[in-house]
Amino acid sequence: MGHSSEKKPPIFESKHDREGTDPQDREQEKVRHKNLEVFFHQAIDCLNALDIRFENEENQIISLKNRLTEGKLHLAVLGQFKRGKSTFLNALLGNSLLPSSVLPLTAIPTFLYAGLSLKAEALGNEGVVMDRSEGDDVESIHAFLSRMVTEEANPKNRLGISHVHVYAPSPLLQKGVVLIDTPGIGSTFIHNTEVTLNFLPQCDAAIFLISADPPISEVELEFLKRVQNRVPRLFFILNKADYLGEKERSDAIRFFQSILHEKAGIDEATKIFTVSSKKGLEARHESNAVLWTESGMADVEDHLIAFLAREKSEVLRKAVSSKAYDALSDIMMQLDILLQSLRMPLSELESRQRLFESKIREAEHQKLISNDLLKGEKQRLTEFLERQAEGLRKKGEEYFDQVLEEVLKKNRTIDESREILLNALPVFFERELGELSAVFHERVSQALKPHQGRADELIESIRKAAADLFEIPYHAPESSDAFEMKRQPFWSTQQRQSFMNPIPEGVLYQLLPGGVRLKRMKKHLKKEMDHLIFQNVENLRWVTLQNLNQAFRRFSLTLSEELGNTIAAIHRAIQEAVRKKQAQSDRVADEITRYESANVNLADIMKSFSMG
Repeated sequence: MGHSSEKKPPIFESKHDREGTDPQDREQEKVRHKNLEVFFHQAIDCLNALDIRFENEENQIISLKNRLTEGKLHLAVLGQFKRGKSTFLNALLGNSLLPSSVLPLTAIPTFLYAGLSLKAEALGNEGVVMDRSEGDDVESIHAFLSRMVTEEANPKNRLGISHVHVYAPSPLLQKGVVLIDTPGIGSTFIHNTEVTLNFLPQCDAAIFLISADPPISEVELEFLKRVQNRVPRLFFILNKADYLGEKERSDAIRFFQSILHEKAGIDEATKIFTVSSKKGLEARHESNAVLWTESGMADVEDHLIAFLAREKSEVLRKAVSSKAYDALSDIMMQLDILLQSLRMPLSELESRQRLFESKIREAEHQKLISNDLLKGEKQRLTEFLERQAEGLRKKGEEYFDQVLEEVLKKNRTIDESREILLNALPVFFERELGELSAVFHERVSQALKPHQGRADELIESIRKAAADLFEIPYHAPESSDAFEMKRQPFWSTQQRQSFMNPIPEGVLYQLLPGGVRLKRMKKHLKKEMDHLIFQNVENLRWVTLQNLNQAFRRFSLTLSEELGNTIAAIHRAIQEAVRKKQAQSDRVADEITRYESANVNLADIMKSFSMG
């Protein structure tokens, strides 16, 4: 979509650009952000001026600076089938990239990133790119996505796609927002709801899209109740507002606010944005600023997305400040040790070096004890998983026995009965998958919590020993995320396929007396369902076991890495001092002066980071 430089497309020119919203807060956040960038540059320049390298810490500081610069908000768009989610997202993007169909889409989330040109990638469960489409042709990207994410072209996700990435040169995405199109709830494919719920903890915020035709449904309200605890920030949009007159629109907003309050406990004062995504997309195609405002999309961008981006910026700014403080604290510790080492006689330095080596051996022994304790925790959780799997198998058999009883009461054929049972399978197991993953996330977190404390103490004991031996100030880290449990964005499950060979009812079933026919159907279908339940429970058990093993493996590796990095950093400082002392360099006095100056500068920069 081309446009002249004199007249920007409407979304380029938000109310924030034209008038400014909360200008004082906005300017203050800009100042904080810019100041923090300056502090990062000062820290990097100060370190570059030294003749010794702090490689790990420098890389961390550079990475944090990049995170600050490139910070992005993950914003999911949720809604029932046919509420207009794809059209809404297309309006925000400015072109018709996403498929908008009368047919439901598959349970595959689509991530929309900023890019220099149009590109789309379909990824498998292991993050491997399975297929891609590149170029500036919107139609080809649209066709590619239609092949990947529509149930019509990719029924039951037979292609095995985990998620899709789309890159577009959108000014909105370039503002630091990653938009996520989620599976529509309430369609024929009911398990889409469970897939979306399991995915939501990875989102920073979500837009809940409802529409004027028809009013909010019970399915949407039930979904909303479950969404509330999974998303930190939730916003509401009433789409297809062009179907309503001005009074009808006001009445609809009051009605929705009342329903949301009564049924889901949402504050009645919660703002509901009214839009016409269809008009918004037309406005973008025509670069019509008046129509863009009339569609309500300008209001959404001005008061919702820009606000979220600012909020995300503040959270990110505080997080990177804290981590940068810790990295500089480690560097200051090494500089302090180096300075103290350079000031003392070589014999004294070598004596203290030997004492530190004994502290390291003690720490290594404690690490072995910690690893043994971890193995016991993992074994207990593995046994708990086996009990959960057995309980789930029994629960599944009981549940589908009841479903089968209800199905057989309707006097359906064996093929019809089988189809109903198979359609119920993914709904049951997606729900159980979400519950099981939540249980184990909590269990693993609780199991590792005391070990995290011991691991922190072990690492800090090395730092304290160095501080005591070399009589330097001890700085405990402000934040510690070394042992943070990192959930995977998707719990991988094998493609659920039928293990049955459908057997036509045939003449034999037709000729059998009703009672005998039902008895044989029940026996045959129960055997098939029990086999499928066993297979799916095994899938869930295997996936959960892999995640359990990965969590403990990551914990052990991180402990070893953090302990090793701490020891190596202190070693470097001591050995550098020994090397300089042994060389009897005439420049030692000058070096002490230079390191003292760097220490003062870094201390000032640390204070700046501590204030966020």
